[in-house]
Amino acid sequence: MKKHLNTLFVTTDGAYLAKDGQAVAVRHEKETRLRVPLHNLDGVVCFGRVGLSPALMGACAEAGVSISLLSEYGRFRAAVVGFSPGNVLLRREQYRVADDEARSCQVARSVVAGKIANSRSVLMRAVRDGTSGLEACPFAGTIEKMAGHLELVRYCESLAEVRGVEGESARAYFGVFDHLIGGGKPEFSFAGRVRRPPTDPVNALLSFLYTILTHDARSACESVGLDAAVGFLHRDRPGRPSLALDLIEEFRSFLVDRLVLSLVNRRQVSAGGFKKTASGAVEMDDKTRKAVLTAYQKRKQETITHPFLNEKTTVGLLVHLQARLLARHLRGDLDAYPAFIWR
Repeated sequence: MKKHLNTLFVTTDGAYLAKDGQAVAVRHEKETRLRVPLHNLDGVVCFGRVGLSPALMGACAEAGVSISLLSEYGRFRAAVVGFSPGNVLLRREQYRVADDEARSCQVARSVVAGKIANSRSVLMRAVRDGTSGLEACPFAGTIEKMAGHLELVRYCESLAEVRGVEGESARAYFGVFDHLIGGGKPEFSFAGRVRRPPTDPVNALLSFLYTILTHDARSACESVGLDAAVGFLHRDRPGRPSLALDLIEEFRSFLVDRLVLSLVNRRQVSAGGFKKTASGAVEMDDKTRKAVLTAYQKRKQETITHPFLNEKTTVGLLVHLQARLLARHLRGDLDAYPAFIWR
């Protein structure tokens, strides 16, 4: 039996989450606005000023439901997780591989190859579909260049080389990303990837959804018994979920980038839903953030055939399946980690 897990997003300022039997009760202004059974949840994501009862946090920890606390605009602050499941031998092997440059490089090569292949597929599909306002010319050279990156990364012998190829490929991809946005939308022009802080609406959307995807990947790591803080491509840094960041690489373009393009090109978000702060950062208003979260959840419910397992699943479960495949590789059941490659 496959359980299709969900995430509860709480965006209402001043909301309070409490344990109500075996359910999460979302209360606001002394009224219970929503009640969700714990067994229906994989994670809870709270934005801004949201309170939680100790009893609820304990129940979530026991039930394996992770809680992520984000700022009002999606910046990660903290997480509440219980005891990590899984075999301690799996984590010990994870640490051994992370400390071994050659073995870490093997996993990193697969992760980056998946990222490049999926990013290249986004460009190829745009040309094939003849998206309104797009011309094939800006993409031809980039698609060819990324094919070279895909071949090159397979022969990298160090993590530095892998990161170098990944960086070159990302620059080439985002160099033509603006052409994926349909004409007539100057307010959503994209000059390049800007992270901290995002300085335009498209970067704000990308950063926000990457944060949400990281929460999902962190939950996937914990559910399998892996340490989300110890990665292979991303190295150890206090407070950073490095393994979760490794896992999302192959899903960035397939899930987040395509969703952002859909939101903009179908006019599901408007320029009026973004504001620039005194620091120069661009942030979403509540209405836009809720629309984006709704679209993300809907996308996760779509079905797809997993390219390696050849089984139908939901998009939302893909990162969980990849975490399990990574665990199988670390245990020695698989010779290599099979990254998710969109077909």
